[in-house]
Amino acid sequence: MKTLLLASTALVAGTAVASAADLPRRMAPPPVFQPVPVFTWTGFYAGFNAGYGFGTNDNRRDPTVIGVNGASGLVAAPGAAVVSFSNGRNANEGFVGGGQIGYNYQFTPGSGFVVGVEADAQYVDFGRDRNRFAVAPGSSPFLAGTQIFNPNGVSGLDYFGTVRGRLGYAFDRTLVYGTGGFAYGAGGGRDFGLPNGSSNDFRTGWAAGGGIEYALPTDSFLNFFRSSAVTLKVEGLYVNLDRGNRTTGAFGATPAGGLVYTNSPGVILVSGGAARDRSTEFAVVRAGINYKFGSY
Repeated sequence: MKTLLLASTALVAGTAVASAADLPRRMAPPPVFQPVPVFTWTGFYAGFNAGYGFGTNDNRRDPTVIGVNGASGLVAAPGAAVVSFSNGRNANEGFVGGGQIGYNYQFTPGSGFVVGVEADAQYVDFGRDRNRFAVAPGSSPFLAGTQIFNPNGVSGLDYFGTVRGRLGYAFDRTLVYGTGGFAYGAGGGRDFGLPNGSSNDFRTGWAAGGGIEYALPTDSFLNFFRSSAVTLKVEGLYVNLDRGNRTTGAFGATPAGGLVYTNSPGVILVSGGAARDRSTEFAVVRAGINYKFGSY
């Protein structure tokens, strides 16, 4: 009887252990691995910029002085007048603003070298002082309808643009870069009523500079898109444009006689140059904002 009881007890215990082994385990599931996204500068972008430009030409202060008499058709005979034109470089100073598009490629996400290309188009307000002149006291009055033009100022600038390469190094969301390439621009005499032939219509040259750009985090109050695609930049650029073909020396016009030049009858160049075909050189400091398509 004892043997039968012990055998039954052992059988029940073994069955209970086997049943317990078949019960489901109450263990936590293994963690799901989620890679941390790494920011990259690779991708297309577009944006806007605004800043200030200032001339870098030599600031020759010696004026151009021109005398006219009745034979010029600008003053009544036998009167005469003397006009002095300022040749300061601040004719190429003023507001600059426009837009840009480009593409960057970053070799290694996170920190690494970045190469890219950018094109921009800019409006410039360089015309405020480029037609400065003064008429000497005691001069005869000019005939009605006479217009006077600074022979060194008719070739100002109304717009310019560039197509540049960019090479830099990214420290995660901060990019430091240098840039350089092709530049173009146009503007001039039409601001003073001169025909297109008397202005620097289209000029080409080169541009070089550098800057720093920062990609805003998604939680930044400046990041109105709430995405990792908004970048801010500060950039400096030097632009050198060759002079184009123009009619040099034009300084006055009447409705009847048309353009009057420094070699016209009744016109005497007293001192200075009638016109200087210097390169248009200026520097631009500007801030910009870009939206980048693709951030990780």
